[in-house]
Amino acid sequence: MSTTPLCFTVIVRNPKGLHLRAINTLVEAAGQFEATILLQKDSEQADCASVFSLMTLGAEQGTELTVTVDGVDAALAAAAIQQLFEDGFYELEEA
Repeated sequence: MSTTPLCFTVIVRNPKGLHLRAINTLVEAAGQFEATILLQKDSEQADCASVFSLMTLGAEQGTELTVTVDGVDAALAAAAIQQLFEDGFYELEEA
């Protein structure tokens, strides 16, 4: 069975951008799903299963990222990832 990948954009809202704590939260969330979750900034792509891969993006507050989610539970994974970005990785209230 073939599925069509889900693609959408998110904006990094938390003041510190995708720093180590936010990246760890993202990797933990992605690890709950079978789907492959990729983030893209300009021509760079990062796998949400890899802390190192995500760190190479250098995504600061205000950065727009394209998210691609592919797999059997893609819809659930996409909703969870989108919510993390909307919530600013739970750091907005700290600012």
